[in-house]
Amino acid sequence: MHALPGFFVPWEPSPTAWLLTLLGIALYLRGQRLRPVSRWRQATWWIGLALSYVAMQSRWDYFSEHAFFLQRLQHLVLHHLGPFLIALAYPGPQLRAGIPLRLRTRLLRPARRLPPVRWALNVLLDPWVAALLFVGLIALWLYPPVEFVAMLDDRIYRLMNWSMLLDGLLFWWLVLDPRARPPARLSPGMRVVLPLLVALPQIMMGAFITFTTENLYPAFEVCGRVFPWLTFQTDQYLGGLIIWIPAAMMSVIASLLAMRRWLALDARRHVNARRRAAP
Repeated sequence: MHALPGFFVPWEPSPTAWLLTLLGIALYLRGQRLRPVSRWRQATWWIGLALSYVAMQSRWDYFSEHAFFLQRLQHLVLHHLGPFLIALAYPGPQLRAGIPLRLRTRLLRPARRLPPVRWALNVLLDPWVAALLFVGLIALWLYPPVEFVAMLDDRIYRLMNWSMLLDGLLFWWLVLDPRARPPARLSPGMRVVLPLLVALPQIMMGAFITFTTENLYPAFEVCGRVFPWLTFQTDQYLGGLIIWIPAAMMSVIASLLAMRRWLALDARRHVNARRRAAP
């Protein structure tokens, strides 16, 4: 009876995660009253936010330190599913509306006009930089020497999880932006292509880990595996499949959603053109 509530108790409490989660909840609730949205968008926002929080602030984090395939599931949620659902909800208008007007006009807008901030946004939101970061961070944290250090150093471990979450939000926000360009950063066609481009390296990494017979991640032997029956071959086999199949499937789903929105934008453009041409 106590196992399920105990699962949601943070393994390594993070005041930063609590503060950002509460801030997101407060801004969204306030903005939703000013700019109402459909129920399915509300549902995707809350589910994505809850999954991202649980993946970082629950006993799941403990199990991820003692089983490679559970860590892969954790990163699948932090880097793919949670940010994907948040971006699919397109909560930007609600979050902006939730910020007090005085704060937006006196602080946030002038800050966005600062040259260093504009330069950083232009670099991070470039499609090729975003794709490289998306795949590169996965490869970095899967590289066995880096993974070994991250498993034994709490600071690097936290950096690993935060980098996956923030990079996932950045990438999926670009891909699932429902607006036309501009103001969207990517063209509709690029939003279709980009998820498929990042899927191929993930498939290759997942297939390699699945079929290798070498113990790539001895850090889990040092930390101790959470399940007595779990050998390193089985652990890596399951972890490789998670990198290989669900992650690639999410890229396909994102590409299909982007294609659907491309068709909707094109239909809207034709309707507007006919209206302007009408007497």
